[in-house]
Amino acid sequence: MNVTELRASVAAAEPPAGLSLPVQALWWAAKGNWDQAHKLAQQDEGKSGAWVHAHLHRIEGDLSNAGHWYARAGKPKDPGTLDAEWDAIAKALL
Repeated sequence: MNVTELRASVAAAEPPAGLSLPVQALWWAAKGNWDQAHKLAQQDEGKSGAWVHAHLHRIEGDLSNAGHWYARAGKPKDPGTLDAEWDAIAKALL
């Protein structure tokens, strides 16, 4: 699966089978369900989950909390648009 296919799959009711927790979280974020996305990101204690978690707090507007999660992910704070960051994360994790 690539980023374009992942974005297109958001039209479905559920994410495609076999996606990692962080990618499922991105999927739910793209669908507009922040709470479900956050729940899934929290379940992954690795750097990928932390990166998605940072993105989610950036969506929320909680930049201080996002900064904490960027640090845990070992990633710099993203100065670009939310959509561009979503694409970059998805590309890296797929």
